[in-house]
Amino acid sequence: MYSKIKSMDHPLHLMLVNFPIGLLTTSVIFDILHWVTGNGFWSEIAFWMIAAGGISGLLAAVVGTLDWTGIPAGTHARRVGVWHGTANGVVLALFLVSWLLRLNAPGNPSVLAYILSFLGAALLGGTGWLGGELTGRFGVGIEEGANINAPMTFSGLPANAVPPASHSSLTGKTPVVE
Repeated sequence: MYSKIKSMDHPLHLMLVNFPIGLLTTSVIFDILHWVTGNGFWSEIAFWMIAAGGISGLLAAVVGTLDWTGIPAGTHARRVGVWHGTANGVVLALFLVSWLLRLNAPGNPSVLAYILSFLGAALLGGTGWLGGELTGRFGVGIEEGANINAPMTFSGLPANAVPPASHSSLTGKTPVVE
């Protein structure tokens, strides 16, 4: 399950996701600083961080989608990848709308712009965890012999436990250890 797109033999998607995660999360921190200090300069910085985070997020999404197409159909990793990618699309949409709402007043955004950013950042935490499951637990993009049908971490089972093909921890079915 090696990554389709690499740089110096390392999966490019894993390198690219650091930018949108860092930029979008930090934009929320700068918005909080605006609230605490009353200085709109901090929300202006957040405005530009959202722009950079959105652009880098789109790039990471393209590379991630190309890698996802290499995961065999009907596998647990493929289903988790759908959730991961779809939810990250929602994250980018939330931040995009927040950014658009800030266009006329980047130093004094509306409450809705803040709410959308905070929701996006919260959802980003969950999608990042799913991405960690794909790479760390399943070995997608990293290990040639990836266990693409491994149970999720919260199942309590070891990663080498292979559930039946019909299993999906996202539906709550209990995997069987062979």
